[in-house]
Amino acid sequence: MVGSGPAGFYAASALLTSDLPVEVDLLERLPTPWGLVRLGVAPDHPNIKAVSRAFEKTAAQPGFRFFGNVEVGRDVTHDELRRLYDAVVYSVGAQTDRQLGIPGEELPGSWAATEFVAWYNGHPDFQELEFDLSHERAVVIGNGNVALDVARMLALTPEELAPTDTTDAAIAAINEAGIREILVVGRRGPVQAAWTPVEVGELGELGGADIVVDPAQLELDAASTAELEAAPPTVKRNVEHLREYATRTPTGKPRQIVLRFLASPVAILGDGKVEAIELVRNELVDGRAVATDERETIPCGIVFRSVGYRGVGLPGVPFDERAGTIPNEGGRVAPGLYAAGWIKRGPSGVIGTNKKDATETVGLLLEDARAGKLPSRGDGTLESLLAERGTEAVMYGGWEAIDRAEKAAGEPHGRPRIKLCSWDALLAAARDR
Repeated sequence: MVGSGPAGFYAASALLTSDLPVEVDLLERLPTPWGLVRLGVAPDHPNIKAVSRAFEKTAAQPGFRFFGNVEVGRDVTHDELRRLYDAVVYSVGAQTDRQLGIPGEELPGSWAATEFVAWYNGHPDFQELEFDLSHERAVVIGNGNVALDVARMLALTPEELAPTDTTDAAIAAINEAGIREILVVGRRGPVQAAWTPVEVGELGELGGADIVVDPAQLELDAASTAELEAAPPTVKRNVEHLREYATRTPTGKPRQIVLRFLASPVAILGDGKVEAIELVRNELVDGRAVATDERETIPCGIVFRSVGYRGVGLPGVPFDERAGTIPNEGGRVAPGLYAAGWIKRGPSGVIGTNKKDATETVGLLLEDARAGKLPSRGDGTLESLLAERGTEAVMYGGWEAIDRAEKAAGEPHGRPRIKLCSWDALLAAARDR
């Protein structure tokens, strides 16, 4: 199993609880497991992170082993894994972001939301980034939960940040930020927004930010009205939240989150850095956002694009560049080779969606095993191969040592943990097991 996020752990659990005798080695590039549960879920959402307790139970099962700090393509090749194991399942997620494809996107101050999220969550690859939050307006492009996470994190007060596991550097930067307005821009209308009611509802409870929605933005055309009437309760609840926000009068809180619909960025402007963004007004045609001739330029100092994650290919592994996934049928790439999670289906759904997805993949793997279709493995073990190459694998006991150290650091401050944010610190803590 390659990739230790939710899909990897759900797949491991399905295998270990099957009626066949199974052993699972779970490989992870980082020294730490859990993927986006550790490094993607917003720090002020500790209840969502609690799913890791189920993963801990899986890790405690006989036949499970964790190999952190082991990267496919660097420490072991795809072909070597195929030789060493009866079956290989890739559950590596979607590790990068989608581009806007507009002029100025490369300017300093134009960021992927994924970079900001990884930074404030303590991902060791992103701690050298410097986000200039001194400007009065930040713009977030996108109408999904990650966009709202970014907007909300920028708006949290020191009191709201203090009990979280946000990195110390991020807490300091957000507390000292000059941002007064966070503009969240969606290309379609309020009915089509991809966020969830919990995320939208939380905005109205922020201690230091007013939520601003222009009532005119909620005037629906006939098609959107019909779509809303036929929509599931979650969409109706989203619109209810927005309509309630549209009735509010700003109370003078230090920051504002402004929700804007039916607009798309066409250019990011500035001389050597982000200074403004140009938006075009859209109309909905058959549910699609179609640009009009109306444009406006809005001054801003930082832009976060949150228009979706994208999978990245691994050396030697089949990959569909257009879809950003490993080509598969229900999770089966070929007998003995499988995919689960976002690298299988694309970046959609919530954490729990990966359970059904992984179970489907494992069902095909077990089907192939019972039919005798799995290829024969060769001699050797992963441990001996890594030892020959001098790779310092972090076993599960090493991760538990990291976990203990972080929790011990956070406890005196009333925080769930203070994360170790560098490779050196993580590996050093793992050695102390």
